[in-house]
Amino acid sequence: MKNAKKLIFILVLIATFVTNFAYAARIKDIADIKGVRRNQLVGYGLIVGLNGTGDGKDAEFTLQSLTSMLEKMGVTVKTDDIEKAVDNVAAVMVTSELPPFAKSGSRIDVLVSSIGDAENLQGGTLLFTPLKGADGQVYAVAQGPVSTGGFSAGGKGGGVQKNFPTVGRIAGGAVIEREIKTAFSEKKRLTLLLHTPDFTTALRMTEAINKLGYAQMAQAEDSSTINIDIPENYTGNIVKLITMVEGLEVTPDAVAKVIINERTGTVVMGSNVRISTVAVAHGNLSIEIKESPKVSQPLPFAQGETVVTPDTEMSVKEGNNRLILMEPGVSIGEVVRALNALGVSPRDLIAIFQAMKAAGALQAELEII
Repeated sequence: MKNAKKLIFILVLIATFVTNFAYAARIKDIADIKGVRRNQLVGYGLIVGLNGTGDGKDAEFTLQSLTSMLEKMGVTVKTDDIEKAVDNVAAVMVTSELPPFAKSGSRIDVLVSSIGDAENLQGGTLLFTPLKGADGQVYAVAQGPVSTGGFSAGGKGGGVQKNFPTVGRIAGGAVIEREIKTAFSEKKRLTLLLHTPDFTTALRMTEAINKLGYAQMAQAEDSSTINIDIPENYTGNIVKLITMVEGLEVTPDAVAKVIINERTGTVVMGSNVRISTVAVAHGNLSIEIKESPKVSQPLPFAQGETVVTPDTEMSVKEGNNRLILMEPGVSIGEVVRALNALGVSPRDLIAIFQAMKAAGALQAELEII
């Protein structure tokens, strides 16, 4: 008997533990550290070596760029002299992202996108292209063969295409030339920014961080900002503290919300959606109209006229779905089961939820996108 009681006690503890932590998420997955982010880079370049699928002669900026590049290399040409060769060249915009704490000499991927009338970038090579940040400084230099991950082929009568051959990627195609200087290890305070601002989630994160043993080192400034004062024994070793904080698990809270996409008929409900007492009935109305011509033709030699009269058949079918009563405070699972019992489609759900919101029975935010 005692062993049975112990077993039941252990099972209750396990069930409680699983219930409390089943929906927990790591802090690193729901928040970012202020200042630790990527920076966008952009540049303008030329891709050469194309098999007649580059920009046409109408792309004047490609001609000007090619002429300017050749002049910098000591080759003096006229724009009219290279109009035929421009089919093998394409002007592109080169974009990339500079990772946080990136060092000089590291390589990053770049994306090239045609801005002219090029048909295909497959087989081309991107020439030396400086990549600049928002401050106008050059942070990386890109160059290398382009991989489109698709193809395009055809003739005068038709063709076939896979993916988008006017956009390509160069794996490790850019070398970082300039670093963004940060005194991260010398910081005295860290700031966490929640992806989805929420006061309850911010408070839970603060309590979880303070349980590390350094009381009140974390304070929630608002629903999206948490400040962490660096303890003295972690000064200069801030990475270890961040690792400990990021690994903490917190159960995020969220507002009750129903998202509706009228274009696709998609309906998404959060777990906190509740319904007040309401009765719902939804019936479909189907009207079928069928028209067929009815021909009346006179007998031979009667000197009459052929008369065509439209014959219309109409049928109306109305759904006889029963009325369903939803009790107050029902969970999302009960809501789904009740609506499924009505046999409604996703687009019918949109009308039902809008009517519930208008009646004040939907205890959730209704957002239509």
